[in-house]
Parts: sequence; structure tokens; C-alpha cells
Amino acid sequence: MGFEPPQRLVRALGESYGDTAAGDWLARLPALAGEALARTGQDMSVERVAAPGGRSSLVLLVRGGDGTPAALKIAPSGAAPELERAALAHWNGWGAVQLTAPGADAPPVPDAGGALLLERLHPEVSLRSLPEAKALLEAAGTVRRLWVDPPAGHAFETVAERTALRLGPMRAAAEADPALEPLVSAALAARAELVGGPSPEVLLLHGNFRQSKVLAGERAPWLTVGPEPLVGERAYDLARLVRDRVEDLIASPGGAMTARRRVKKLADALDVDRERLHGWTLFRAVESGTRAVAAGRGQEGEVTLEFASWL
Repeated sequence: MGFEPPQRLVRALGESYGDTAAGDWLARLPALAGEALARTGQDMSVERVAAPGGRSSLVLLVRGGDGTPAALKIAPSGAAPELERAALAHWNGWGAVQLTAPGADAPPVPDAGGALLLERLHPEVSLRSLPEAKALLEAAGTVRRLWVDPPAGHAFETVAERTALRLGPMRAAAEADPALEPLVSAALAARAELVGGPSPEVLLLHGNFRQSKVLAGERAPWLTVGPEPLVGERAYDLARLVRDRVEDLIASPGGAMTARRRVKKLADALDVDRERLHGWTLFRAVESGTRAVAAGRGQEGEVTLEFASWL
């Protein structure tokens, strides 16, 4: 089985795991896909690779012998596909893409690349295809469904644990570029205050929720894909959504005011504390911006950091 992985995935894997490790995994993809398809127990055929696709996995659009469409997602172990499977199984299609039988409740297959067989959505139609106001409204309604109590005995990390892993690289970024120090310090101070006491709530979160992660579906108008699940407060999950379409905000003369208005609007619409949403939005924007700069994505990093400075 031969196919060309999207360049977006190739670049992102190189950033995350190094070119050698990423290249080794990419070279194994045809074999991994073949193994995963065989283990479904169905006579499945590959139609095409979903492109441009994501930054952490390959998605193949497949079809069963009975004509049923599906999507086969294959991710390296570093992307924690077993945690994605656990979250999707817990949501059971409520606001999110659904695991497809057979094997929906089975553990990940060893050496099969963390494959997940999912219902087929419309990868070319996300909330980003809608006007901004409508997209934010639909996004708020979708993410609300995901915020449920986590399953008993879960293995998801907490918001405090995940964000603690980002502190060293952020400090290194400030040392490398002293101009970033005030912004990084403000973000670190905001995070310290937010995690300084007990979490106001412990819910299952998507972890990387934004408009492009919400796709059109058949059994529901909009369904979420690509969770990086963890547990904690809703404000953390909502923070990434605040800076959606950041390029449009930067190009707008009223971008700064619009950004601050988004915090208020989303917090009020979803009954989330405004100050906590503001703090997590600042932290996540600075973390993302410094990470992009360190990875050589200078323009993306500068835009994200400019957004953070408006807050």
C-alpha cells in the first residue's frame, strides 16, 4: 500500500520527534495502515489520504466492503492515541466523532501505529467555513457537550501537569530573546495563580479545541475531532478558541478590542469566569507563540505573541 503523507504532517512530526524518528515512523506508515485495516476484520479499501490533514496523525478515508464510509486515523505513540480512544469512548458520540465497530471498545493494537477507526465526517467542511459570529456560536454549543465528568480510574493528565511541561521552554525562549521576557513573565504569573489553589472543576476536556477541530457530520451538524484529552477547568479548554482566526484579528484595525471582547463574550455565553479565561488565554497564546518561534515558524509565532500582547 503506497501513499504520500501530507507535507504538513511531515513537518510537524519532524518538529515534535526529530527528523530521524519521524522519518522512521513515516516509512512504516504503509505497513501500519495495512495492519490496521486487516485487524478491522472487514474488507476495507482506501479511497484517499485526508489532506491537508492534521499535525500529529495520518487520516485515511476508507470504505468497508458493504460500502460504509469510515476514517482510519494512525498516530505515533507520542500522540497518545490510547488516551484519544478513551476520551472518544467516554463521549460515545456526544459532541464528538464516534469510534466505529468492530473494535470500538478494544485497546489499541500493539505495533499498529495507534490506529483508530472512526465514523466518516466531512474533513473539508469545518467551522472555519462559516462566518465568524456563526462559527463561534456553533463552537460554543459543541464544546459545551464535551465537558462531562471523566471516567472512573482514568489516565488523563491534569491541566496543571500538562502546563508544567511547558514552563522550561517558555523560560528558555525569554532567555534567548529578552524582548519576550515581560510577556513570558506575565503568562507564567497567570498560570501560577490559576493552578495555585484547587481546580474549580475537574471535567474531561478536549485539550486542543478550536474551529478547525469541528467538522460537519451526518448524524449531527457538527462534531469534534482530534482531542488531546486532559482533565480540569473549562476555562483552559476555551482559551484556544479565543484566538481562532488570529490572522484576521491581526489584520483588523480593531483587532485588540475584538480579542478582549471575545473573552467576555465566550465567558458569558458558557458561564465561565472571565478572569480565569483571560489568564489561560494569555498563557496558552504565549506558550504557543514561543513554541512556534523555537520551531522556526517565525511568522506564526510573531502573530500569536502579538495577539497575547493585546490581552
